[in-house]
Amino acid sequence: MDEAMIRLTVWFRRLVVMTSKEFLQLARDWMLLVFIVYAFTADIYLAGSGVSLQLRQAVLHVLDQDGSAASRELIGRFQPPHFQFAGRITEGPREALRLLDRGQTMVVLDIPADFESDLLSGIPTRIQMQIDTSNSVQGFLASSYAQRIIADFGTERAMAELHAQSGGAGSMPRIVDDHRVWFNPNQNDTWFMSITELLTIITLFAVLLPAAAMVREKERGTVEQLLVSPLSSFQIMFPKVLSMTVVILIGCAVSLALVLRGMFHVPVRGSLALFFGITTLFVFTTAGLGLLISTIARNLAQVGMMTILVFTPMLFLSGAWTPPEAMPVWMRTIMYASPLHYFIDTGFGILLKGAGIDVLWREIAAMAALGGIIFGTGMLRFRNQFGN
Repeated sequence: MDEAMIRLTVWFRRLVVMTSKEFLQLARDWMLLVFIVYAFTADIYLAGSGVSLQLRQAVLHVLDQDGSAASRELIGRFQPPHFQFAGRITEGPREALRLLDRGQTMVVLDIPADFESDLLSGIPTRIQMQIDTSNSVQGFLASSYAQRIIADFGTERAMAELHAQSGGAGSMPRIVDDHRVWFNPNQNDTWFMSITELLTIITLFAVLLPAAAMVREKERGTVEQLLVSPLSSFQIMFPKVLSMTVVILIGCAVSLALVLRGMFHVPVRGSLALFFGITTLFVFTTAGLGLLISTIARNLAQVGMMTILVFTPMLFLSGAWTPPEAMPVWMRTIMYASPLHYFIDTGFGILLKGAGIDVLWREIAAMAALGGIIFGTGMLRFRNQFGN
């Protein structure tokens, strides 16, 4: 029994010493430290404040061939923040096409002559919208907002005419749209973008840092010294994962406190302890990809390229940018094999929805199962290459 305790004590001593060594090596790599600090602070701030999924200040030019009160009323409905009125077109349709071709406008509203007189006479009238959809998302939003504005204008004119014909008696039947927006009632893009960027940065470093720590040993020639020491391959590898996990958790805590809650006022409705526990599980398991990379790459440049090769498909298949329902069936099937997909579901579930283990246990179980396979594969490959 005493011998077993001595062995256990020696094992933990080696673990502590090797983990301390990883922290010291990281502290000496000031470029990597700067990158980590930037990623968990400035990068998340820029993503939250500078990226919007809404239509903002779309440049609008108007070709008003009627010049009536009705046309002016319709033009006046295209207001900020969605549209920015940039001026009237005076030289006809050719000028409108020229502005669109040069990228000087996004939307051209073309109101025909006799627009008001046709409305007063009850004659159906048409207006033309020309929209630059080089950016398909913004173009779709501009088209949707414009259609809603024009539809509301037409409905109000028709209702006013019917009201006048009935002498003001009675009321017209209507449907009241009484909807509720949950979890993000103001539909604030900042909340979504900052949380998404934080989870993305965690994933990036979970792959990059353990791989970089191991390959750094290769470049400096110290890996041979470790292999001839009385350390097992697990004692060489595990402190790298452990130390980098601690660094990522510290960066995550700083980002939550200073950026998400401090600057963007993102409400954290769930348990922070649960969030950090799931983040620890995710980082540990995803680090298996870093171990795989470290057994293939020969220098840090190759680590960077291979990290991009692994990370990019994980990001696009996570469901953060494209809803799973919008993906082809075969791509959706592959998405379920990405641990990042489950991490994003649990992250948003905890931070914005206040969900607990009773709601998220399926995602946690799937992430743990996938992570166990990934980490086990990385560990097996590492032992085969360096193994003892």
